[in-house]
Amino acid sequence: MIVLAESEWRARAAAHRARLDELVGPYLERRAAGSSHPVIDFLFTYYGHKPAQLRRWHPGFGVALAGAREYDGARGYHRVEVYGTPADTTSGVSAYTADPAYLARRRDTIAFIANLLCATASRPAQLACFGLHEWAMVYKTHDVRHQQVPLRLGGTGTDAVVESMSLRCTHFDAFRFFTPDAVGRNAQPLTRADQIAREQPGCLHANMDLYKWGFATSPLICSDLLFDCLELAYRARELDMRASPYDLTTYGYEPIRIETPAGRADYARHQSDIAQHAQVLRARLRTACQDLLTPAPDAP
Repeated sequence: MIVLAESEWRARAAAHRARLDELVGPYLERRAAGSSHPVIDFLFTYYGHKPAQLRRWHPGFGVALAGAREYDGARGYHRVEVYGTPADTTSGVSAYTADPAYLARRRDTIAFIANLLCATASRPAQLACFGLHEWAMVYKTHDVRHQQVPLRLGGTGTDAVVESMSLRCTHFDAFRFFTPDAVGRNAQPLTRADQIAREQPGCLHANMDLYKWGFATSPLICSDLLFDCLELAYRARELDMRASPYDLTTYGYEPIRIETPAGRADYARHQSDIAQHAQVLRARLRTACQDLLTPAPDAP
């Protein structure tokens, strides 16, 4: 077990909080003022992870924090006593680290995540969906999800775009929000049971979900990796909504007009860039999960 001196881990924790505040500060200010945002709020309402939960920095399994009394009672932690040489500043103090018992309880979840990440990475990226999942969610319905913003092309124009192109969604958690009329237009039916068999690395939502899977493994992975996944989710969500049928110009988002050839090409370029960044994060998260699942060598 690695033990971080109090001065070292507190500096890293402070840097983490500063990074988080810069990213989520505007969201918290809007929430305090009672206003909402159709793009960014999704990352905290749909995923259900509160910014306050993200503020605490975690070093990951196998790393202990000397003198971290505020971690006493924190989910997934336990206290250990550190003994070393007299010259070691971490010796003879209480430290807090991720609890092996908590890891054992989360093992099945971590195994599922590792399998999903491996399966997703094994497939070629598909870049021809053009973000039509958001269009399929409002196809032939008056029950629009974001009531505070209008549809760029109106209801009839939106329906026409859906009918002019093939729906190729591969992500169940987007597909499950399709309207009944849109479900049958998808290239293939999707179910929760075949999620591992369908997800592919070009999917914007599969890449956004790296944040979800990172959070599901917290505090067993380092918060630095989780935050990298959150930053990518911000980028993916912005692209998702710029290519959506909604008119978000009042929020400062220039639309990507996927109803045109130029717009589809633009979307595919952005989607490919996000997929490349996600590939690196997916590999890091997969390795972290596999390391957690690897039994520790027997003590001599």
